[in-house]
Amino acid sequence: MGGVDSVERRFPGYGVECILLIGLIFLIVCLIGCIGIYDEIGIKGENMTTTTIKNVRKSVIAGSWYPGNKNELIRIVDSFLRNAKKENLGKIRAIIVPHAGYMYSGQVAAFSYEQIRGEDYERVIILAPSHHHAFYGASIGNFTHYETPLGEVPVSRLADKFLKCKVISSIPEAHLQEHSIEIQLPFLQRVLGRFEIVPILIGRLSMEDMEELSNLIMKYLDDKTLIVASSDLSHYHPYDVAVRIDRQCINSIVSLDLEGAERCEMCGYFPVLITINIAKKLNWRAKLIEYKNSGDVTGDRLGVVGYAAIVFYSETNQNLTKTESNLNELNREEKKFLLKIARETLETYIREGRRIEPKVENPRLMENRGTFVTLEKNGQLRGCIGHIEPIQPLYLDVRDNAINAAVNDPRFRPVTPDELDDIEIEISVLTKPELIEAESPEEYLEKIQEGVDGIIIEYAGRSATYLPQVWEQIPDKIEFLEHLCEKAFLPRDCWKRKGVRIYRYRVQAFKESDFK
Repeated sequence: MGGVDSVERRFPGYGVECILLIGLIFLIVCLIGCIGIYDEIGIKGENMTTTTIKNVRKSVIAGSWYPGNKNELIRIVDSFLRNAKKENLGKIRAIIVPHAGYMYSGQVAAFSYEQIRGEDYERVIILAPSHHHAFYGASIGNFTHYETPLGEVPVSRLADKFLKCKVISSIPEAHLQEHSIEIQLPFLQRVLGRFEIVPILIGRLSMEDMEELSNLIMKYLDDKTLIVASSDLSHYHPYDVAVRIDRQCINSIVSLDLEGAERCEMCGYFPVLITINIAKKLNWRAKLIEYKNSGDVTGDRLGVVGYAAIVFYSETNQNLTKTESNLNELNREEKKFLLKIARETLETYIREGRRIEPKVENPRLMENRGTFVTLEKNGQLRGCIGHIEPIQPLYLDVRDNAINAAVNDPRFRPVTPDELDDIEIEISVLTKPELIEAESPEEYLEKIQEGVDGIIIEYAGRSATYLPQVWEQIPDKIEFLEHLCEKAFLPRDCWKRKGVRIYRYRVQAFKESDFK
């Protein structure tokens, strides 16, 4: 006999209810198994990443751009970090890091990464340019992990949310040979330990798309999220030309001058612009930590590539310098208006001997500000005079200094009418000078930011100043200060002597060619 009767005889006490219960348990087990299978084959759920099956992006540059052996890679990265100095800054929010092979840019990169060593970041948003595949927009690869000889780095589930943005898609061919994301990972692995990444390759963007991507990133920023902008600077210029181009670019970046940075030569163009845009919106500060180019490393100065380590940070009010806090930047139209005043002043005064009386309604242009007006003829200095202290309204200071630069600079003969068409005007608007408090020459060197700070030296009743633009010709801090002492007809080491007073200020500089 079979059926229920036989079951009851073989298992006393078990009836229909028992059989139904066993069947229900069996069904649940099957259902759980099916869910597991669906997970493995990539069915997308509410909190799943785009690719739930493990899909590792293997290294394509280990053994070439950086060592392929784990121990050797650890040794070289750690040696770079030991040679980098950690600055006493606030909370690091973003860093700009070069992405050449480690033998060329690894030491510069280490200066950025040393600033975040041991900090508590759980997520890193990497913004990097595409070198091998041209496309419009941005791309996140369909990977769950990135692999280096130091192990695997997980891709954050936040990547799924980013992919919902119309600017971002997944373009597989863009990621196949690209190095600009991967080159950052071994450093991150050594300084952070456990973290996840949102790796974004960027092609071409409109300014509107850049704004949308900036706003998207800001939506997910917190104290445990870091932005890494992967970029080298100028490419394949002679050494001196490269230094000049890079210094101008760096000055724009650390001043958060987005319009100036748009003229930079850098392969990570949009990653850097997006970072600056976010920094301006969130009131971050920026600082250059290190700059070198390939010529400094290899000795070949014929055609070099520039590398900079720049950090963006937020800081408490007690650490915010007066110099930084009073940099009230002008917008594009205000700059153009001041250049127009300077040009009309020159034309009228040199040709007619008459001062113009500009009509100004913008209250920002009526604020008392210190300015310098610089005249260049065919790329050579033709006159430069200004006021460091704010003594009169901005627009009048520009007018008067344009005249003084043309006819009262003792180094040059007065400008003549036939020269006017060959002269370019540059205006520098200054912050109020701030005394640098320092106990030793070494502390002065630590606090002065090359490429950014204008410097005034006062000693023994004499003084002199260099605008920040002079760093392009004298990039070394000690040499810069020695030349400034000589400009004041003081001993070259006056900046080291007891009783010296050194001030710094910032400059927003713009010239006519910026708007052509």
